[in-house]
Amino acid sequence: MHSFICAGLLALAGAVPAQTLIAQETKLPMTATPPQIAQDHKALLASRDPRLAANKKLVYDMYRIVLQAGIWERAGEFIRDDYIQHNPNAAQGLAGVQEYIRKTRPHREISTTLDLPLINLIAEGDTVMTAFVRPEKDANGQTYYSTWFDLFRIQDGKIAEHWDPMLKTDTPIDPNDKKL
Repeated sequence: MHSFICAGLLALAGAVPAQTLIAQETKLPMTATPPQIAQDHKALLASRDPRLAANKKLVYDMYRIVLQAGIWERAGEFIRDDYIQHNPNAAQGLAGVQEYIRKTRPHREISTTLDLPLINLIAEGDTVMTAFVRPEKDANGQTYYSTWFDLFRIQDGKIAEHWDPMLKTDTPIDPNDKKL
């Protein structure tokens, strides 16, 4: 890092051509260090605002029961019938989410905590955002780490809307296969 900053200062001073810096930057080794995962989920669920705490608990429990345990039949406890889905691989409404879960993961035992590598759980207004570590493999089979974000909008005590970075070209996945 120190040598990269020094090289940048040299380029700014005109001592090193910018093309050299670009070439050096692309040769830097990719780190295999995952982001720090949260050890205390109770602390993540806490909030001074009872409404924000309830929203975080709703999303956390939905993840545990529906997305992690694959119990698609219980999705209606957490998700509205008129749920708006922004993942292009899942259909709209509660029925669309249930079908997506049913197709992408088996039923598992319900855990008291999330087993997925949770980095953070953030609530603001009527939204809750989750961030998870996502281990992946590059073209050479080397493990690297990315971060997966989900954003949920809460309305009348249930999840009303969802956003994530899934692309239409992505194969539907079971995130439970992405544990550390």
